[in-house]
Amino acid sequence: QVQFVESGGGLVQPGGPLRLSCAVASRTIFNTYTIGWYSQAPGKQRELVARITGDGNTNYADFVKGRFTISRDNAKNTVYLQLNNLKPEDTAVYYCNTYPMRVAAWGQGTQVTVSS
Repeated sequence: QVQFVESGGGLVQPGGPLRLSCAVASRTIFNTYTIGWYSQAPGKQRELVARITGDGNTNYADFVKGRFTISRDNAKNTVYLQLNNLKPEDTAVYYCNTYPMRVAAWGQGTQVTVSS
């Protein structure tokens, strides 16, 4: 079964950058999956932030468009999320998963805290 391990989160000041990594363990060919980054802020539902298809087509939520960039390295079975111009409202736990998501595949997520 596909499993995800997120890393790269931390404390960053508003406006700062951060790069998140998602290591994907799968028994199948990684580049066949559409992968999404999701976020869950305190007291809010988990939501899709960005997704990327196996051939590199991307889609972003409106609130991150122009600031975040999703990418993938199929040779490394890794998906990245570059977070730029971070805002306090970006504070959340960030997860990766397939899109559509698979309940059993959720990792622990990585905490991003944007605070001055």
